[in-house]
Amino acid sequence: MGKFLDLLKREFKLFWGNNVLRILFFGAPLLYGILIGYIYHKGKVTDLPIIVVDEDRSAMSAKAIEMMQDNEVLDIAMIQFDAFNLNNLMIEKQAACVVLIPAGFEKDLLTKRYPEITTIVNTANILTANYASGALQLVLGTMKVGIQLETLRKQGTPESELMSQYEPFRTTFIKKNNRSTNYMYFLWPGVLATVLQQVLLLGLALSFAAEFENGTFKELVKQTNSTFVMLLVKVIPYFLMSFIIWLMYWGFTWWFNIPFYENLGALTIVAGFFVVAVSFMGILVSILIPNQLKATEILMVVATPSFMVSGFTWPISQMPGWIQMIAQVIPLTHFLPAFRILIVENGTFSMTYPYIVNLLIISVVCFILSFIALYYKRKKTVKDLSKMTG
Repeated sequence: MGKFLDLLKREFKLFWGNNVLRILFFGAPLLYGILIGYIYHKGKVTDLPIIVVDEDRSAMSAKAIEMMQDNEVLDIAMIQFDAFNLNNLMIEKQAACVVLIPAGFEKDLLTKRYPEITTIVNTANILTANYASGALQLVLGTMKVGIQLETLRKQGTPESELMSQYEPFRTTFIKKNNRSTNYMYFLWPGVLATVLQQVLLLGLALSFAAEFENGTFKELVKQTNSTFVMLLVKVIPYFLMSFIIWLMYWGFTWWFNIPFYENLGALTIVAGFFVVAVSFMGILVSILIPNQLKATEILMVVATPSFMVSGFTWPISQMPGWIQMIAQVIPLTHFLPAFRILIVENGTFSMTYPYIVNLLIISVVCFILSFIALYYKRKKTVKDLSKMTG
């Protein structure tokens, strides 16, 4: 029994003696608990952008718009007076829905011609689509009842018969993009992109860390006197292997009959910028943390919550400001909206430019920092080699 207790004490000493393990064991649950709590702390989505097309421009349509704006779930991002360029506007404004109020709406209401309000629901994100469409159903349903009761009371209809009378206008909801609201079409691509980021970060975390830890960095320094070349030889293999993974993902779309056919060339270009950004982020950590295990652990902490923080499922606008700042430095945050624009919403390549610029910024910053850190590591190694040979 005493021996067993001694072994237990030994394990506890080993645990508490490992700073990284101790921090991860207690710090990770604490960090993720706080992070996830802040991400989803509202518990519901509010201020979702919608576009209203008011072709009627009447007092009645103005009343409908006012009621939409008063709903906490909805935020009118734009009011148009025609249906021109709606597809592009939906993407640019990231609109969850477009509400179409037809010309002659008020007149048809007053003459009991049963007009129709049409709502186009953007199901590229199923969560926001459900919230926005539910809020609009509530708003339009309330408006229907109010108009109906007011009209019938003016006609002298008894209160007991009011609710059995006519409906003043129709409402139609049309699903756009992921029309079947297939959850696999929505979630599957985001998960695969997260996996690609994860394997790249973990693979590159070992690139220079392994050289430093195994003592082979000196051999690398002897073979080239260029810091730039040293960086390139580390990332180029991962660029090439990432393309193989990309082809694998493309094959999966055929295997699982997922209808992602349009804009694949444009998406591949965006994916290239994504891979470059992730690669230089991994390289930077590998240079700064010259220990394979520690570099891997640090990047695991970064990569694990990135899917939640990226805004792919839960909108970034609903997160606290400090989490939004963290999200901006994660490449996945900028790749997934570009994917949604090109593949799900069938937008144009030019609409992804802001996300490409953000990926470029991450790439350039990480490259410059990696170059500086590696330059001084190499310089120190060259000095050590000179002392040994001298």
